[in-house]
Amino acid sequence: MIAMLTAGTVAFGVAIFGTAYAIRLFRALNIGQFIQQELEGHMHKSGTPTMGGIVIIAAILCGYAVSQFRVRFDDRGVDLVNTGFETSGLLVIGAIVGMGVVGFIDDYQKLSRFRNKGLGITAKLIGQLAVAGLFTWGAVASGASTALAFTRPTALDLGAAAFAIWVLLLLTGFSNAVNFTDGLDGLASGSVALVAASYMIIAFWIFRHPEIYNVEGSLGLATVASAIMGASLGFLWWNACPARIIMGDVGSQALGGGVTAIALLTNTHLLLVILGGLWVIEALSVIIQVAGFRWFGGRRVFRMAPIHHHFEMKEWPETTIITRFWIIAAIGVALGLGIFYGDFLAVGQVGGS
Repeated sequence: MIAMLTAGTVAFGVAIFGTAYAIRLFRALNIGQFIQQELEGHMHKSGTPTMGGIVIIAAILCGYAVSQFRVRFDDRGVDLVNTGFETSGLLVIGAIVGMGVVGFIDDYQKLSRFRNKGLGITAKLIGQLAVAGLFTWGAVASGASTALAFTRPTALDLGAAAFAIWVLLLLTGFSNAVNFTDGLDGLASGSVALVAASYMIIAFWIFRHPEIYNVEGSLGLATVASAIMGASLGFLWWNACPARIIMGDVGSQALGGGVTAIALLTNTHLLLVILGGLWVIEALSVIIQVAGFRWFGGRRVFRMAPIHHHFEMKEWPETTIITRFWIIAAIGVALGLGIFYGDFLAVGQVGGS
């Protein structure tokens, strides 16, 4: 519990103060966001400092690192003790940094080319594939379950090869889904904070009930989730409408990768679809729009995708869209936690009968 509180607090502090410094630094370096011409209502955001996700990643790393140390007092004085880094926590950190690097390269390409298009689909996929491959190798080597899972592993064991493909699909899918969601001020950072908080609860619950859940390093996963939550909230302080800084792909890819890695290691792969329901809706809106445009004679299902831009085109105020989408995210989190706890009760009753 102390590790979780420490990670969240330190990450929040680093994020809120680090982002304030980053805003001034990025303005001085002229690191600003490029806006799509179709988004006329967003042209006032052109030039807003971007790549704030660098601070988010730094905050998560600081929060997690500091949480692994304890200050102990004894007869000999004050002693700083390293409790040891758990493999599961390091795997999530690796996913965060790895996906963040892919996002950073994408952002850098946009800035260096003075346009809103960075890495191509192939190049980005290769980078994400490399991260997914390394994560899969580490997870399997550390004894993580390769079975398909909802709230607990099912009888369907994917095996290492199929599990690697599954990891790639989830990591790329949810990283890009969070990236799609990052189109309005605070929408992505707020929703990530909600989902990360739910995984902090889930991972800690798993840690407290090892007789039901066989997850190595679950406390470390809860600690990283707390750091993600704290960093997201600290960044949200400056990213809330009107945003003074944007996280960029470096932030959205890292956060999506981190949350997905926790879902994989807590054996709640499919539950993430509900907990991150808002991201799924955003991603589906893009898929539907592209499919409709390519396969049905250029027909657009939405006025613009992702779907939050559709409501902007209908002249909904930005703050209204953000608030209502946060509510949708909160409903998904509440439903997901309810399902997880309901399964726990059912398993507990069976085990006690």
